Amino acid sequence: MAYNNRGIAYGTLDQPQRAIQDFDKAIKLDPTYVYAYYTRGLPRYQLGQYEQAIQDYDEAIGLDPTYVYAYYNRGLAHQLLGNSTEAQRGLQKAKELGYTP
Repeated sequence: MAYNNRGIAYGTLDQPQRAIQDFDKAIKLDPTYVYAYYTRGLPRYQLGQYEQAIQDYDEAIGLDPTYVYAYYNRGLAHQLLGNSTEAQRGLQKAKELGYTP
């Protein structure tokens, strides 16, 4: 949890690469830590690494199929990649789970 929280702090300080390094450490220590996959997807998205962000959101969803924010952000990443069908699926699932932007 400490690495994940420090990663969030690095993200807040606009240091996405350092944030990703800490999220990697958090995941290595606990591969079932859902939030670390989600939070690692955020700086990857910010850096334009949409496919890697989608992989992280997929991991989070695989561990917790009700993780609404992962569906929403995955939908946004798909949208930026031009995958409109997948984008719509993700955004719809987030809405079904109660997400309201």
